[in-house]
Formats: sequence, C-alpha cells, structure tokens
Amino acid sequence: MSNSSVVHAVRENLSEPKEESQEEVETVIPVSDDTKYYVILGYAIAILLSSLIFNTPMEILRGMQAIIVAPSILVSDYFEIANIGSALFNSGLLMIVAIGIARKNEVNMNGPLMAAILTIGGFALFGKNLYNILPILFGVFLYSRVQKEKYNKFILPAFFGTALGPLVSQVSFGYDFPLIQGILLAVTFGTLAGFVLPSLAAHFVRFHQGFNLYNIGFTCGVTGMVFMAVFRAFGYDHEGVLFVSSGNNPAFSLYLGLLFTSFIVVGLYFNRWRFKGYKNLLTHAGQLVTDFVTISGFGITMINMGILGLISTLYVVMVNGELNGPIIGGIFTIVGFGAFGKHTKNILPIFVGIYLATLFNIWDVNSTGALLGALFGTTLAPISGRFGWPYGVLAGFLHMAMVMNVGAVHGGMNLYNNGFSGGFVAAFLVAIITSLKKEVI
Repeated sequence: MSNSSVVHAVRENLSEPKEESQEEVETVIPVSDDTKYYVILGYAIAILLSSLIFNTPMEILRGMQAIIVAPSILVSDYFEIANIGSALFNSGLLMIVAIGIARKNEVNMNGPLMAAILTIGGFALFGKNLYNILPILFGVFLYSRVQKEKYNKFILPAFFGTALGPLVSQVSFGYDFPLIQGILLAVTFGTLAGFVLPSLAAHFVRFHQGFNLYNIGFTCGVTGMVFMAVFRAFGYDHEGVLFVSSGNNPAFSLYLGLLFTSFIVVGLYFNRWRFKGYKNLLTHAGQLVTDFVTISGFGITMINMGILGLISTLYVVMVNGELNGPIIGGIFTIVGFGAFGKHTKNILPIFVGIYLATLFNIWDVNSTGALLGALFGTTLAPISGRFGWPYGVLAGFLHMAMVMNVGAVHGGMNLYNNGFSGGFVAAFLVAIITSLKKEVI
C-alpha cells in the first residue's frame, strides 16, 4: 500500500460504508444501522447503570464533582480520585454523548466509530470527562465549518482527539490561574487543539504508514508536546502523577468476564449462532483502515471484541496486575479496536514482546506502566499482522522501552501516550523491515 493510499483511506469519510468484494458481501450477514446503534447504546447504558452496584447515587454525584475538577493528567485513576461508581457513570455517560453526536450527524455505526466510542468509554475511567472533552469536540466542529464540510467527515478526529482532555483540565484546575481565567484559557486552548487535529492527523499517518492504529494518539502527542513547550516557556510546568487504585480484582474479574462474554453471545446471535467468518477475520493484517464491521459483519466483529476483552483481562490477572481504572480503560480500548484492526493473531505477539521486555528491563511485569504498555501497545498489531509474529514480538519489546520515555515531552497532556510512542516505533521498525524485505508498502 502506498503512502498516498494510506492517507486517502484515513482522510475519506468513514461514515460511508466501504465497497467489499463479492465474496465478502456473500459471507457478511446484514444488520441494520439502527440495530447496531441500539446494541452499542445498550452497552453504554448498562455500564452507566452498573455504577449503582458500587456506590449510592449521592456518592456518585459527589464523585462526579471530584472528576470534573481533577487536572486529569496521566495517570489519574478516577476509581482513586472519586470512586468506582462515579468512574463507571462517567464512562457510560460519555459513551452515550458520543453515540448521540454520531447519530445526530448520521454517521454509520462501523468499525472505526465503534472503536472510538469504546475508547472514549475506557478513557472516561482515567482522564476524560464531560467538561474537558467539549472544547476539543467544538474545535473540530469549527474546523469543519471553516472547511465547509459536514461534521461527520471529522467525527473520528473529534472523538479520538478527546485524548487532549487533560490539556483543558490541567489549565483549568492544575495551575495557579484564578478560576474564571483558567477556564477561559483552557477552553481557548482546547478549542485550538481540536481545530488543528484533523489536518495534522491526515499528514502524520504518512509517518507510520498506517501501522500505528492510534494515529490520533500520535497526533495528540505532537500537539500536546507543542502546547507543553509553550507552557514551560512561560514558567508553567507540573510534576507527573500516578493515582491508581487497588483491590478491585475480585469484583472486576467477574464484571469484565460477564461483560465480554455477553459480547460473544450477542455476536453469535447476529451471526446465526455460528463462528463462520471468524477465521477469515484473522487473515487481515489490521493496517489502517481495516473496518471489520464492513469486512466480516457486525456479528463476527462483536465476537472478536468479546474474545479480545477476555484475553486482555486474563493477561492482567495472570501477571497479578491490578484491574484499576487505567487498566480497564486499556482493556476497553482493545475491545473497541476489535472492530477496527485488532484480533487475537496480531495482538498476542505484542503481549509476548512486552512480557519479554519486562524480564530484562527495570519495570515489573505487573506494574501499572508495564500493563498499560502491554494493553495499549497493541496499537502496533498491524506489524505482526503484516510481517509475522516475530516482528510483532520485536515491536512489543521496543515499544516497552519507548513508551516509558516519551510521556515527559507532553507532560501527560495526551492520554494516548502509547499511540504517541507507537508512531515512532512503527516508523522506525517498518522502515527497516521493508528495506530488508524489499517490499513496497
């Protein structure tokens, strides 16, 4: 695939269905867009209502207040800052908001949109909230008006671009500005960041040629780096944070197990109680843009998402990691991208590479940083999907070293730190691989 074709694929209006081959059309079981919306909305509502299992309505309300005023830079676990119920309520609420915006703008419920919605839900457990995402969304909206294009053409940069939510929260509540001044500055900076994201994302995809699934994460990393450099130039800086909770494994092993099993059951229902089509899904490398909903159908995609959720949860439990907000957010993101490029065959080599890296480097395999590297490092899944599992293992190994060193440049303002790291690893590694293999991408 050429650079120009990759850029075209990312820049095109992903609200429109892709054209499939005749063979793929015959194997895909059709599901109406309304039905897809109802299913994803149902999960969002279920996550929101599940908050009541853990906390009372009053506790959730107080926790939501704490979430809104938290600076929210990496790593800020809303389980710890507020409480579990508030974090789940925030997650479900933001998913519902995203679904509502997409529906109003007539965006098809395809793989990229499902990935965006689940990613928002995941990061709503540790960094995104209703206050800090709105300026980003508005900035992208302004960009669409300037370009005289429909907002739905830029819905993915808008949704994924909410990774810069901490930029809004930190300026509002993390520095020493008077409250009103801080909020005005934060909204201005957030809107500006959202405004520049679509054009930057379209250009930066050339850098990694679609082998970093979190392209907006790389874009937000560069954007956050620029803003952070300006802040530091004026004497505004902050220390890194690590607010994480512990002791949640018994409850969330069951919670996530039931949740992701239900994905498989729902997928089987829409796929006529068969796994037919799953083997074909595993043949795709996952390089941007790979929409499994269009290629394999909604049912098989839901099955794939459920399987990825169970595998990711099992990995965390097996290495004695903590199922806290950031880790569950990482699992949600993998599940979301189970509709948009990830499957068992291309993520497992990344897990192996990360695990091997922890055996030799200074980070414990079950530390929050290492687990986040493993979960979000699956952004490099297309490398193993395209070039084979040994290269996937190598990508995971390199990613572990890289991701632990790039967060300082954006000061935790970019929640998708692994997408930022993944862009560099993909650009570095793919150039070498293709040179050795003498392949033309």
